[in-house]
Amino acid sequence: MCTSEWRRARVEAQRLADFARLRRVRDRIDREYERPLDVEALAHDVHLAAGQMSRLFRDAYGQSPYAYLMTRRIERATALLRRGDLTVAEVRSAVGGCSPGTFTARFTELVGMPPGDFRRQGEGSGIELEGVPACVSKQVRGSVRIREAPAASRALA
Repeated sequence: MCTSEWRRARVEAQRLADFARLRRVRDRIDREYERPLDVEALAHDVHLAAGQMSRLFRDAYGQSPYAYLMTRRIERATALLRRGDLTVAEVRSAVGGCSPGTFTARFTELVGMPPGDFRRQGEGSGIELEGVPACVSKQVRGSVRIREAPAASRALA
C-alpha cells in the first residue's frame, strides 16, 4: 500500500469514528432533551473538544447541537400542546425549561406561530387525534418544519 492510499484509509477511518461519536451525541440529545445539556458536556462524553464537536455536528446534521436540541424540544412541545391539557408554561418546563422568551421565539421560528396560538388552534380544530399514530397525525396536521411562518412574523425576524 502506497503512502497516499494509507493516508486516505486513515482519513476515512477517522471520519467514520467521528460519525459514530456524533451519532452518540445526537442519540443522547434525543433521549435527554428535557434535561439541561450543554455542548461542553456532550463533547466531553465523546472525547472531543467542544468547538470540534460543534463543527463536526453542524457538518453532519446541518445545524449546531444546540439548534438540534431546541428542535427536539419544540417537536415534543407541539405534541404536548396538541393534547390541550397543559399550559404553555407547563409544556415549556416539561421539555427542558428554557426561558419563556427563548422558547417562544424558537417555537415561532419552527412552527410559524407562538405556542399559545398553536395550543388554541389545536383546541378548536375539531380533529381528535388521540390514539392515532404519529405518522398519520403528521399527515393530517402537518409536520413542524414543513409549514412556513406567516408573512407578518417573517417581517419581525
